[in-house]
Amino acid sequence: MDMQQIERINELYRKQKAGTLTEEERLEQHQLRSAYLQAIRANLRGTLETVKIQNPDGTIVDVKKRHEEKYGF
Repeated sequence: MDMQQIERINELYRKQKAGTLTEEERLEQHQLRSAYLQAIRANLRGTLETVKIQNPDGTIVDVKKRHEEKYGF
């Protein structure tokens, strides 16, 4: 997701707020918002997969491995 797409999302939002959004623009807005949410989720998932937790006893647990052990994926 690049800045032009984010700017377009904001532009469509302003048009929606003003009540001048066409049906084609509404569809474009939905597609852009879906792509934006997908990018955010992928970014968060990537971040969480690198997180490690240090227990009070000093041991370090890899969150991704713990998740895989608990849920099998």
